[in-house]
Amino acid sequence: MTGKRENVLIEALPYIREFHDSVMVIKVGGHAMVDPQVMSDIVQDIVLLRFVGIHPVIVHGGGPEITEKMDRMGKKSEFIGGLRITDDETMEIARMVLVGNINTRIVSLISKHGGKGVGLSGKDGNMILAKKKPTQKILIEDIEHDVDLGWVGDTEIINPEIINIVTANGYIPVISPIAMDSEGNALNINADTVAGDLADALNAKKLILMTDVPGVLRDQTDISTRISRIGVDEVEQLIEDGVLSGGMIPKMRSAKASVEGGVDRVHVIDGSISHSVLLELFTDQGIGTMVYKDTK
Repeated sequence: MTGKRENVLIEALPYIREFHDSVMVIKVGGHAMVDPQVMSDIVQDIVLLRFVGIHPVIVHGGGPEITEKMDRMGKKSEFIGGLRITDDETMEIARMVLVGNINTRIVSLISKHGGKGVGLSGKDGNMILAKKKPTQKILIEDIEHDVDLGWVGDTEIINPEIINIVTANGYIPVISPIAMDSEGNALNINADTVAGDLADALNAKKLILMTDVPGVLRDQTDISTRISRIGVDEVEQLIEDGVLSGGMIPKMRSAKASVEGGVDRVHVIDGSISHSVLLELFTDQGIGTMVYKDTK
């Protein structure tokens, strides 16, 4: 009689065959950034992907750690529309945390689990050329004000050449969401946005966005109401119906844009679940919400 462990491998086989030699962009964020065991499990999953013939590309965030570092230095974090106001000092702190701390930690974990990691930022190899975001309009006591976000950027051009070189030689690139403008200035970009832009440029088979929730829920208090599949044509209706709210709105709109841009599937998963990447990719049921191109 075939046992449970053998069934797991048999269930995974068609997915491994389908995904062989494809690119997958994995955005790591949320709870995984502050829980060493969760991060280790995620990196172990990603190393396994590489050994079964998939080309994983990691993009990481680090907002909570940047905030914690700023607090320790006596500097207050300010946000407008979910984006951090980034002056010169904040930009230096962000670069220190993202490139000098989180990126090197992930590269070390890849090595620990038997893989080969390379730490990069969007500035390396002219990977991400960006432009500074325009001023944002906010209401203060019913009076509209223009607010400069500082060194916060929008992607203009993606040059994936260095990523292609790295992955072709068996390495796993680990990318910090720091880009540069045409003058060579460093710009901080939202990590979900960077992951989506890179997935499009790399013609990725999958884009995986990690969150701290089990996916999209019809009832936010009931995990059993998770929606496992959403067509891109359904996203705006779900927003209008109130099913998507808060931070899930920009995440799902980013997922929609990626699928419309050519990415085969986008998966929004709970990164705090042990080995969530393998469970989502290599099991029939999955654990998150998959966004796909509606064929209707």
